[in-house]
Amino acid sequence: MNLSELGALLLECVGAPEEGMALEGEAALDTPFLEFGYDSLALLQATSVINRTYGIVLDDDAVMEAETPRMLLALIGAAPRAGAIR
Repeated sequence: MNLSELGALLLECVGAPEEGMALEGEAALDTPFLEFGYDSLALLQATSVINRTYGIVLDDDAVMEAETPRMLLALIGAAPRAGAIR
């Protein structure tokens, strides 16, 4: 998953980011989710869809600590897939 896909998923799940903000470009990777208007509930909603759609298992506590898109994308990249041997 990349930043563009994450942005589209958040848009689909919880709506558009704050006016004037966009989940695109290098600077967005290190911008806190709160600046985009996405709180922890929004992230949990999105990660639920990620789990169902992509079979990616994310720990809720780790998601809560992911303050930026870069941190969440790193979690997604390192997460086990459903049915994977741990």
